[in-house]
Amino acid sequence: MTIESVLRPAGPAAAAGAETGWVLIVGSALVLMLVGALLAWALLRRRAAGEQHDERRLVRRWVIGGGLAFPALTMLALFAYATARERAWNPLRTADEPVITVTAHLWWWQVQHRDPARGIDVTLANELHIPAGRPVTIGLASADVIHALWLPSLAGKVDAIPGRVLQLRLQADRPGRWQGRCAEFCGEQHARMGLVLVAHAPDDYARWLAAQARPAAVADETLAQQGWRLFMQQRCNSCHALRGLTESPSITAPDLTHVGSRLTIGAGARPLDRAALAAWIADPQQWKPGVRMPSYGDRLSAGELDALAAFLERLQ
Repeated sequence: MTIESVLRPAGPAAAAGAETGWVLIVGSALVLMLVGALLAWALLRRRAAGEQHDERRLVRRWVIGGGLAFPALTMLALFAYATARERAWNPLRTADEPVITVTAHLWWWQVQHRDPARGIDVTLANELHIPAGRPVTIGLASADVIHALWLPSLAGKVDAIPGRVLQLRLQADRPGRWQGRCAEFCGEQHARMGLVLVAHAPDDYARWLAAQARPAAVADETLAQQGWRLFMQQRCNSCHALRGLTESPSITAPDLTHVGSRLTIGAGARPLDRAALAAWIADPQQWKPGVRMPSYGDRLSAGELDALAAFLERLQ
């Protein structure tokens, strides 16, 4: 995982933000030094002269010059600079630009990619995949409370507000992985509401999208077949969708169509493998207290948990 930092930008939007930050930091330091120098000069000049000055006229000069003219010119310069930088990193959208919908939930992210070649919406959880070297538009919404998506190395923070859709545009200059977070306190598991952004080379992204657009299929293995039966018996399909195998429920839990190909489980709670899947199903509260999923450790045996985890692991 690439280290996330606003000081290590990996795209033009983040680079513009980092540059603006440095301009403000350096500019503030210079203004502080200037004010200190002027104060020292004024005190030394007054001592050297050994005479009284017209205090009212001196105050007027400082108020007009330092309190009005200087801040106005500084703000005007910053406005012109910010406007010019925004045009550089926020180009006009093109017709083929990927548009991805990200919906924040307590405490996970639903991510919908559109496959234009097949007209299919590909739904994932807690992973955002984009083509490297191209701008991407993200439509950001919330299903419950106010959240915020922050990808420090790629873009600034944008709120996710119930009933509204806000846009975030970003671009990754190179293939890689970056960590995103919810940046607005949203409850008990706010700190564990992570998102992984994966940038692919353009051809790899097309292949990934085509693979994700395929429906789910039960692996031709005894253990996976047993896990599939358990999935239906335990009514897991009442919350989780498996495109091509079950009817899609109302969105209350992550889509599991290709869950076996994902990097983590529980919005970054654990790396995903069969053991992690079995442990999560047995007792999700152990890994993420307050998560809205019941525990199945008291309902299923160790063998049944392993079978259910094997079924999910093979959904790739």
